[in-house]
Amino acid sequence: MSRLRPLFLATAGWLLMAPVVSAAPALSGAFIADLERLQQRLAAGELETVSERALAQAERLQGGNAADRWARALYLQLAAGAAARGGDPAAAADYLTAARKIRGVEAEQQDRWQHDEARLRLAAGQVERGGELLADWLARHEGEPRDRWRLARALAEREEWQKAANWVERALAATPEPSEAQLGLAVTVLRRAGRDTAALALMADGLGESRDPERWRQAAALAWRLGDVGQAAAIREAGWRHGLLDGEDDLRRLIDLHLAGGTPARAAEHLTRALEQGELEDSEAHRRLLAQAWEAARDRDRALAAWEALAKRSDAGEDWLRLGQLAHAWGRQELAELALTRARERGEGDAQRWLEAMAAASSR
Repeated sequence: MSRLRPLFLATAGWLLMAPVVSAAPALSGAFIADLERLQQRLAAGELETVSERALAQAERLQGGNAADRWARALYLQLAAGAAARGGDPAAAADYLTAARKIRGVEAEQQDRWQHDEARLRLAAGQVERGGELLADWLARHEGEPRDRWRLARALAEREEWQKAANWVERALAATPEPSEAQLGLAVTVLRRAGRDTAALALMADGLGESRDPERWRQAAALAWRLGDVGQAAAIREAGWRHGLLDGEDDLRRLIDLHLAGGTPARAAEHLTRALEQGELEDSEAHRRLLAQAWEAARDRDRALAAWEALAKRSDAGEDWLRLGQLAHAWGRQELAELALTRARERGEGDAQRWLEAMAAASSR
């Protein structure tokens, strides 16, 4: 076999290789020449010719001696290469199965073919069998990071989330700069496996470089689900400032998170700007939310101004009552008396009790 170059078959982004192994049986010059010719024709794209010749030779050599069996395995590999390049990874995988099961093929070569067969079966959509072959191969070999990603994806497609998460973590450990697709897979798997903290850490890492709005939304939603409302608000705020989150839905969610996360002043600022610029409808509901935000922020002047503007607009007893209560609590007695009087006139029973309490306090 000294003149037989390694047979290599380019298949959808990877190589199927049959390197020379020292213990492989010696082949006749005729076999070597024929294999080399087929290899050249395969490289030239003569797929049908290569497939027919390789399969015919493999059939003819069945049941022969050790050299015949080794030659048969190499012909089957050539047939696999032709099938893979022709867009039939399932057939290619079947040929490799037959090749690696031939008696006398060295274990090292069987492993190489198993590795390639696993990838072909995954490419063919045979997720269960492909995943089993790849998992078995990785149990005995270090492999490359992409092998770990392939197995993680295969397990995810079978909804074996815990196993998939284990392989995702191994893949991440071997991938210093995972791609967007890999990060997306990792986050999905970790979340489905219930490892939300790890998923959030992964999403937050490098989030500033991401231009994918959905990734920002998912990170904020995950932080919210974990109970970290402040981080959820911070993520949404950063996404908004970067111009990645926009529109009424994103704005309302941002405002709600600031209110829930203890930063009501930011919520009020967003509301004020949105109402002024027409990004939100200038409705009583939004004006009431603005007043509540300034109130929660303990910004007395802005809160009283917002409640007063709302009360004048809605003329609702409950709005006048709230304005009166706040004005009284914050030492604005004249405004409090005016607001509570109007609340009483509009049927708010509590307003009378507040007015009586104020009168009693002033007489002492």
